[in-house]
Amino acid sequence: MTEATLLRPLLDAGERMEQDLVDFRRDLHRNPELSLEESETAAKVAARLREYGYEVKTGVGGHGVVAELAGDKPGKTIALRADMDALPIQEESGVPFASERSGVMHACGHDAHTAMLLGAARILMDHKDELEGNVRFLFQSAEEINQGARMMIAEGALEGVDEIYGLHNLPTLAAGKVATRYGSLMGSVDRIEIALEGKGGHGAIPDQSIDPVVAASAIVMGLQTVVSREISPFDPVVVTIGSLQAGDTYNVIPHRASLVGTIRTFSPRVQASMKERITRIAGQIAEAYRCKAEVTYTEMTPVLVSSDECVAHVEQTVEAAIGTANRIEAAPTLAGEDFSLYLQQVPGCFFWLGSGPEEGAERAYGLHHPKFTIEEACLPLGASLLAAVALKRLSGG
Repeated sequence: MTEATLLRPLLDAGERMEQDLVDFRRDLHRNPELSLEESETAAKVAARLREYGYEVKTGVGGHGVVAELAGDKPGKTIALRADMDALPIQEESGVPFASERSGVMHACGHDAHTAMLLGAARILMDHKDELEGNVRFLFQSAEEINQGARMMIAEGALEGVDEIYGLHNLPTLAAGKVATRYGSLMGSVDRIEIALEGKGGHGAIPDQSIDPVVAASAIVMGLQTVVSREISPFDPVVVTIGSLQAGDTYNVIPHRASLVGTIRTFSPRVQASMKERITRIAGQIAEAYRCKAEVTYTEMTPVLVSSDECVAHVEQTVEAAIGTANRIEAAPTLAGEDFSLYLQQVPGCFFWLGSGPEEGAERAYGLHHPKFTIEEACLPLGASLLAAVALKRLSGG
């Protein structure tokens, strides 16, 4: 019997529950909740897990939900994770089940991830007798603000876990396809805050003031030299200032200015070097403009690096399930994911699941766009693949 034949029942199970997964996902989509506010979502997840026969622990790391399936034989514990939070975005997708909450939208597909992991939990419950070990299901809150995984870990969600797996939908990859990558897949996420103090005064008498706006402008430009002149061109780095706040009116030089931004790297070595570089350049430019600068540098999540062994396992499972032609190598991205924090603790693999149209997926609206949509055919496949990854790992496969 081929491996593909062995996995066929899992794929069939996913297809049979497709409408249920679609309905659950659409309900979450209509009623999105922001990070650390996912109480209704968590309650729906917990209720569905109890329907499937699970004992459930709620309130883990915010509104996280944890359930565990113990196989009939001893063995490893494999964790599967999905995130549940939405984004502060006004939806413009035009779908009939669009968000009913103004300014909040599932623009990253976490509603789909949640539905998929519930589907995997249902499938695996029916294959409990084949498991040599345990499967732990982690429904995580607050991924979008890079806090949920850290809180889940602090509250013991990974205790006893040997490996962890997760996926993220990708609307620019056609549904029915999967993308994997060895080593670094996604970038680190750091936050910088720069508080500048000058000397306020009349806009018509700048010589009697110390202008923090001019200093802030110079810092924005100067920080780009970190990338262009201090980092090897073979090490991807992004320095973005997303907010510059100063002053309230047209004819006043403000006393203070503040900048907030993000640093993304693709190497743990480079990430470790960025605090010194940013602090030095911002501080010295501010001094040149006679301002004082206070830099707060926060390392939020590390580079996402999957284990080679776990990547190989996912690739073998995916190719057996949907064919070699439907698995591609993922391109690296400097977008961040707090799944990386789990991977610092235990080996695992994070992979992309196509959620875009069959034709022209590369032109689809991307993650975090107000017109973001998914092809819901990805839901049963995602559920089946998550179940297959765990079952194969715990059945000698």
